[in-house]
Amino acid sequence: MDVTEERLALFLDFENLAIGAREDLGGHVFEFGPIADALAERGRVVVRRAYADWTMFESARRDLAEHQVELIEIPQRIGPSRKNAADIKMSVDAVELGFERDYITTFVLCTGDSDFTPLVHKLRGLNRRVIGIGLRGSTSPLLASACDEFLYYESLPGLDLPQKRERRTKKEKAAAVAPPPAPPELSDLEKTVTQTLSGLQQSTDGVVLASSLKRALLRKDPTFTEADYGFRAFGELLSHLAEHGILELADGPARGDPEVAFPSEGGQEEQAFQLLRKVVSRAGSGGSVPLSGLKDRMRKSEPGFSEKAYGYRGFLQFCRAAAARDVVVMAWDPESEDYLLTPA
Repeated sequence: MDVTEERLALFLDFENLAIGAREDLGGHVFEFGPIADALAERGRVVVRRAYADWTMFESARRDLAEHQVELIEIPQRIGPSRKNAADIKMSVDAVELGFERDYITTFVLCTGDSDFTPLVHKLRGLNRRVIGIGLRGSTSPLLASACDEFLYYESLPGLDLPQKRERRTKKEKAAAVAPPPAPPELSDLEKTVTQTLSGLQQSTDGVVLASSLKRALLRKDPTFTEADYGFRAFGELLSHLAEHGILELADGPARGDPEVAFPSEGGQEEQAFQLLRKVVSRAGSGGSVPLSGLKDRMRKSEPGFSEKAYGYRGFLQFCRAAAARDVVVMAWDPESEDYLLTPA
């Protein structure tokens, strides 16, 4: 057995997802198959449990049984009142399993209920990784941000969701001229990736693997997925950034896990350095230019300029990097209490 293989324990708050899918996705009947496929890509699922009052979900029994999911019966109706006890039972079982089976490395909580947030913190305190799965419209942001990774059910590969149609008045139809919400900006992703890569390079020996970069991005945003930007895999995203001179890839110690670095020359960072040199030359007319106000000059020449797009936390750090590469010369001027730059 591969000792490095992740071993997962799945806990499914079935009522939360089934009702959420029906209400949020236009009557969609919850499917477990896409969840099973997504988890198979992340490790070996050794425990599968689903909690619900199964008298309310008779039609779902067969689908879950075919995927070897253990059905835990939770009666929801006591007298005239209805009580949801699934969250209590599920939490107790998960913590108990966390103490009893130390070979389980990852807990998967299929729910969007914020009541499970303390459970997530407890499991992470036991040094377990936690993956959450829920509906976009009914998942608490508190729960999603507490997990190591959070997958939105409707974004899972393999789901064929019908377009949700809503009846609209003539006035609403006439007003519906705006385009649908735009997908996340790729430029924002580029900035996040470069900032994360820069931070990892500073906190390690400089060698950053693609797998380490992906884990760091998920620590910043557990809901991150390259699929939202149109990429089928993280490696495809990195290849795209490398083709555009933002990153540089090299063979890593394991196949499919390349080393990621900033381009040594000819990339977009080098173009930004040359823009700095050009602005300094033009503004100084052969003399020195103070650092203060220089960034505004850069943006007049290139409105979209941001040093953060190249992994730098501030403009001063960017200028120091340019000086280290002999693009400009920087010197502290005690009289003006500012750095002065001249072209190298």
